Parts: sequence; C-alpha cells; structure tokens
Amino acid sequence: MRYKILYQPSFSMAVVELARGEQIMAESGAMVSMSPTIRLQAAMSGGGLFGAVKSAVGGESLFRTTFTAEDGPGEITLAPSALGDVMAVEMAGSRFYVQPGSYLAGHPALSIGVQGSMRGMLSGEGLFLLTVEGSGLLLLSSFGAIHEKRLGPGEEYIVDTGHIVAFEGSVQYRLEKATGGGQGQGIGGFLKGMVQSALSGEGFVCRYRGPGSIYMQTRQLPGFARQLLPFLPRAGGN
Repeated sequence: MRYKILYQPSFSMAVVELARGEQIMAESGAMVSMSPTIRLQAAMSGGGLFGAVKSAVGGESLFRTTFTAEDGPGEITLAPSALGDVMAVEMAGSRFYVQPGSYLAGHPALSIGVQGSMRGMLSGEGLFLLTVEGSGLLLLSSFGAIHEKRLGPGEEYIVDTGHIVAFEGSVQYRLEKATGGGQGQGIGGFLKGMVQSALSGEGFVCRYRGPGSIYMQTRQLPGFARQLLPFLPRAGGN
C-alpha cells in the first residue's frame, strides 16, 4: 500500500494505491474516486467500534466502507467533508487517541475502540475518543491545517477541546474547564467555573503531559458555524 497527500493544507486529498488483494477501511462518504478494479462493501454498524459509537451518539445509524482491490491493483482517492488537511500516520505497534470526527481511513488490521463517552465529555469527566492500535496506515483529517506540538517528558500543554485532532498514546491527559475553577469545590465552585467559561467564550480544555506528540487543527467547526449564523435565513423570510 502506497499513498500521497495532495493539495495541502486547505483542500487535502489522499491518494492510496492498493496492490491486488489489499484493503483500506474509510468513513462513509470519504471516497472521491477509485479505479474500476476496486470493489467497495458498506456495512451498517453493529457491535464493536461502530456499535459503541452508535450508542454514544444517541442511536444514529453509522456505516463503514471497506475498499478492496479485487480485480487487480488500483487507486482510491479519499477526502474529508470539511475544508482542511489530511495527515498520514504509519502505525507500528503503537497507540493513538483520535477525536472521532478526525478519523478518515485506515488499514483494516488496525484495532479501533472507544474511550469515554459523550455524556462524560459534556459533564467534564473525560474525553470521548477513538483508540487506534496496531500496525498499518492511518489517515486523519482536520478543519484547517494540522499543527504538531512535541512534548518532552513531564512537559505540559493546554489545548481547547475543539482543536484536538489526535495525540500519541504516551501522552497523559486531563479534561478541565478553561477557567480552571470549580474542580473539587462542590456545586458552587462548579457553577462558578461554568459561568466564567461561558463569559470567556471558552468551554473545556485538555491538559496534556509528555512525552509524545499532540496534533491540533488550526480552526474548529463549531466556531466557524457560529460565524455563519448571522448570514443564514431566519424563520419568516428575514
């Protein structure tokens, strides 16, 4: 399996070349084009990763698509739906934590699981992440460009949760309110921290501790959506 990434960092597209019999698994809707030698198989979520994600996000049906070079070698092009970058990771028996919306595609030999829950993230008790382990190609996507921050042993760094793409398994992390208030201070401290976070325009942040790399996106989709709201049609035609 060979690959290249074109049109970085704003309109990135991955071109993956498959030898006969090779496969790659991608999120639904990621395929842009492919050779006629490649066959695709879409499967509705059941157990495992996709069943867990389905449960976590409220029961919405999810699909995965496996592309196989059945009739000979061929290529497939993959791209995310949002404007932004694509990053390739050559997994070699390692672990990555990935923000669910940043998973684009991967080798079928990779083991993918879920850590945390949406409820835990909204309550400030933890992040909802995909865990990717094993060996093979992993393709990640972002909204905006991807920025890497390499942390030394014991070095700490804080990232807004809306800008998280992925980080290495060697990196420790803890979810906090952006204002830093309220933890261990009872309901009064929690509410005070939430009010301060709302007034500051920030929500939760993630505090990382090295060693290892963290990968951030230079833009976040919710913030971009808020910028568009004044320009969208409103009820009543105004």
